[in-house]
Amino acid sequence: MQTPMQTPTPAELVAFARDTAERAGAVAMRHFRTPLAIDAKADDSPVTLADRDTERAIRQAIAARFPGHAILGEEFGSEGATDGPLWVVDPIDGTRSFVAGQPTFGLLLAHLNAGRPVLGAVHMPALGETFIGVAGGEATLNGQRIRCRDVTSLDDAVLFLNEAERLQRIAPEAFAALGTRGRVRRLAYDCYPHASVAAGFVDAVIDCGLEPYDYLPLVALVEAAGGVITDWRGRPLGLNSDGRVVTAATQALHAELLALLAR
Repeated sequence: MQTPMQTPTPAELVAFARDTAERAGAVAMRHFRTPLAIDAKADDSPVTLADRDTERAIRQAIAARFPGHAILGEEFGSEGATDGPLWVVDPIDGTRSFVAGQPTFGLLLAHLNAGRPVLGAVHMPALGETFIGVAGGEATLNGQRIRCRDVTSLDDAVLFLNEAERLQRIAPEAFAALGTRGRVRRLAYDCYPHASVAAGFVDAVIDCGLEPYDYLPLVALVEAAGGVITDWRGRPLGLNSDGRVVTAATQALHAELLALLAR
């Protein structure tokens, strides 16, 4: 049993994140493709019993193993001081996909220390995929090491534009430019495209309108896989970032995307 303020090792973090994500993912799957009441939160985003039950399971696991650590979750807010050891939780990233019976929703978990992401996990319960990355360590998919591709030009890249409706509204010139670039372009949502950059399936993702629990679990994963993830101005992501995110497989590709986003 960890003492409240003991610093877990990277191996302990990985084992805990994998076990917790997979156990909590099973909670979400008990609700998947079943009739669910859908409530609207203050921002009009949907929430279900599945979201709440899954986050409760994660919080219980954290409290039992790391009782001195703070928690920031989408459904139940903040508990404890966020400037020390902190777990960031999104129980179902992609609730709209979840309620539509689509398997591309994810469970997100990050561990931060002094505001710096040191672990990030993306678990895709319906796909049976668990991505984990450790700062200064390696990134894995179901225990096998993964790396970003070495694409350096946007013209050769597989590019995903997340939240296209919002992106077009807040950055119309950049959206128009991005809509003509890339070897392959796809419109998408949520965490899976970012995790796919870490796995070498996708090369870049432009995203916006995100909250800390949406993007912080991606940071250590993408960086451990050799990629780059920042805000649209190239600044590191933290608790107070503005929710506009760019993920890229290489520094050169990241720089090209930042130039387009500056329009």
